[in-house]
Amino acid sequence: MNNNKETYKILYKVNDHLLLTDKFYKNLETESIHKLKDYKGILLLDIDASPEKTRSYFKIDTEDVLQGYKEDVSLLWDTSLPSYPTILKDALQEGRLYGINSSYPDFKNFPQEIIKTKNLKVNIVGLGDVGGILATGLKLLSNETISSIGLYDTSPDKVSRWEQELSSIFDMSSPISPKVYSLKEEELFDCDAFIFCVSVGVPTLGSEVNDVRMAQFQGNKKVISLYGKKAREAAFKGMFFVVSDPVDLLCKAVFIESNKNEEGELDFRGIPSHRIKGFGLGVMNARAAYIASKEYPELDYINEGRVYGPHGEGLIVANSLKSYNNEASLFLTDMTKNANLKVRETGFKPYIAPALSSGALSILSALRGEPHYSSSFLGGIYMGARNSIIAGATIFEKDSMPHMLKERLKDTEEYLQALY
Repeated sequence: MNNNKETYKILYKVNDHLLLTDKFYKNLETESIHKLKDYKGILLLDIDASPEKTRSYFKIDTEDVLQGYKEDVSLLWDTSLPSYPTILKDALQEGRLYGINSSYPDFKNFPQEIIKTKNLKVNIVGLGDVGGILATGLKLLSNETISSIGLYDTSPDKVSRWEQELSSIFDMSSPISPKVYSLKEEELFDCDAFIFCVSVGVPTLGSEVNDVRMAQFQGNKKVISLYGKKAREAAFKGMFFVVSDPVDLLCKAVFIESNKNEEGELDFRGIPSHRIKGFGLGVMNARAAYIASKEYPELDYINEGRVYGPHGEGLIVANSLKSYNNEASLFLTDMTKNANLKVRETGFKPYIAPALSSGALSILSALRGEPHYSSSFLGGIYMGARNSIIAGATIFEKDSMPHMLKERLKDTEEYLQALY
């Protein structure tokens, strides 16, 4: 992106919106720059940068982006500057300003994708421990958000079981309930949201594995890469949600593989980065709240605490953004990171809380445009943090942070960059 604000001098009409840029597009209709004076619709600011390192579509909420765009974890804290281009002032203050990466061949269609928040079609692939419980949560809690839940698994018996069980759940006081049905393979991407819950190579109980999530990466990567290619072939325009472990790396895998052509070259005609999200951090926030309630009963973690990063090695728990304590935060981080091992010590696999806290509850909040925890594309990695999806675009929560917490975020960023 050209950081000189004075170069934004060309205005184009893009569907029902306006695009402000310094590039010439022969296939777009120009508009008079003076039209911005009275314009009250969505304004798109051209972010022309490598899709491998820069988001595809996002909501601009602070003026620091307008002063020169740099994409890294600093976008998670408040770095507002005192001034910004006056031509964009109204759009920014009124919540109408979005960044859009014109390096994607199909960028002009991004604002038209997935903006409804009701009567959504959701398809789930993988009906193991997590997939089945997640589907149950969506069936019980969706109300008007989801109109149908499609089920798919390589085991026909699992599909039949869950279709019958879920279809037999009915609340007489709330007759609005999603229809549940089995999917054919060719129907997988006929939906608004595709949820990947396939897991292969899950370590058995009692195995000597310190990071259970990373142990599943290579097997799950092979499977999700195939579904990424299928999504590309189907010209999928919905959201691709990853619940399988490790979500952050699997999001990156499906992004890369879906955007390769038959020669294995990146052409970015697959799933853009803003339509891929990983759901693993919700349960870490819930576990941190549970642990904090026992270890620090005086702490209002639910309102003041935060989690960031992956839901394994690299996880960050902040005890409080109002009264940050590094020692307490490191203790909560360690306890939260290893909470799944504590459950495994009881002789059971820890899948119920992840399926509901990271899965069903977080996914429903995401589809409704509400704040939630998920991993979103940020500077070439998928970074977990509180965010919302507004008009199809991600907006990160920005917080005032102490120096120590910022340094922890930078360390996690470097860790994730090195992994993939």
